[in-house]
Amino acid sequence: MTLPSLPTDFTRDLAARLAAADGALSRLYPGDSGRRQPVHTVYVGADRFQADLVARYGASALEALAEHAPEPADLARALGLPEDLAAAIHPRIVEKIQREPIEDLRLDFEDGYGNRPDAEEDGHVREAAEAVASGMASGSLPPTVGIRIKPFSAELAARGIRTLDLFLTTVVERAGRLPPEFVVTLPKARLAAQVEALADLLDRLEAALSLAPGAVRLEVMIETTQAVFDVEGRVQLRQLVAAGRGRTTGAHFGVYDYTTALEITAAHQTLDHPACDLARQLIQAALAGTGVELSDGATNVLPVGTQEAVHAAWRLHYGHVRRALAGGLYQGWDLHPAQLPTRYAAVYAFFLEGLPAAAARLASFVAQATRATLEGAVFEDVATGQGLLNYLLRAIHCGALAEEEARAQTGLTGPELAGRSFAGILLGRRSDPAET
Repeated sequence: MTLPSLPTDFTRDLAARLAAADGALSRLYPGDSGRRQPVHTVYVGADRFQADLVARYGASALEALAEHAPEPADLARALGLPEDLAAAIHPRIVEKIQREPIEDLRLDFEDGYGNRPDAEEDGHVREAAEAVASGMASGSLPPTVGIRIKPFSAELAARGIRTLDLFLTTVVERAGRLPPEFVVTLPKARLAAQVEALADLLDRLEAALSLAPGAVRLEVMIETTQAVFDVEGRVQLRQLVAAGRGRTTGAHFGVYDYTTALEITAAHQTLDHPACDLARQLIQAALAGTGVELSDGATNVLPVGTQEAVHAAWRLHYGHVRRALAGGLYQGWDLHPAQLPTRYAAVYAFFLEGLPAAAARLASFVAQATRATLEGAVFEDVATGQGLLNYLLRAIHCGALAEEEARAQTGLTGPELAGRSFAGILLGRRSDPAET
């Protein structure tokens, strides 16, 4: 009998080293955060925010839909959709806007607000913070909310710091706490030191306001070339995220500042410009598996004016959202209430179009993998199964699909869906063959 050549202690030590390295890598790439990622972030100038803004946006969105696409056939013509698909998504759009028009809201003290005298901005900070506290009391805020401060540049850092301090202090004084999952967005990040400074600031504010450590999340906006590449030409996106010391949960792409930095003329500064594709792909590749949620930018052609103008803007917005979804970006910015119908139209159409095939494939994968496991064979497509499960979960979370529909189409149970793990489903069914 031929015996292995290597000593047992060598192979054991080598395996332990590999296991330690793999564990270290897994900590750097923890995967899905487990949070429900919103399909959009709505930006509104902080001076225009009031506690009932979400309801007012919903009402305006429904008015736009009633005026420009009151029936499924109208939506089909406006967006160039098959009539059966429009018939499926139109009532879901109405229900979604009635129930939850905005998933994520950002009160903007940067580009959507401008540079104003300190006394004026201080007043708007207090008013916006008091409105947030009022919205918390009345339950009128969206699931997640936050503010975008001014960039930490030499000229504006002091103003951004003051705004954040005054805003958080006022909300906590009025409400005794912050909204859940509160987030601060740092625009035009160029250096890891800027993100680190924001993390330091949040540490101090949480301590001063008796908030739990890490209660405030942060997002970085990738809208400068320096955010992507450092001075030596190396991709530094991971360094930007790491500088938040565990607080960084989002990276948002800012298309217009980014394309301006590349000297692309205004007429060609669009979400589908090849330069934006490269930036998005670098962001995705650098941050995949980290749990940091990525967001695309905004369509700045707004659906206002004549029906022809509204429909043209809707088709542009719809196309941008569908393109992002196909590229693996499930969140984007919205700037106007009348963009909500096309945001949800694009998201729902994307998921419902592919749902029958995805659900059937997922059910088949579960059955095949379970049989292979029970029979001692090897199943090598767990990654594909997880991808199909992720697709289904996103469809549920955004409202395109009810959980009951998902269970009926796939044969999965509620706990299996809640577990969010294809490997976990297989393990559970192996432990309990009755599930098969």
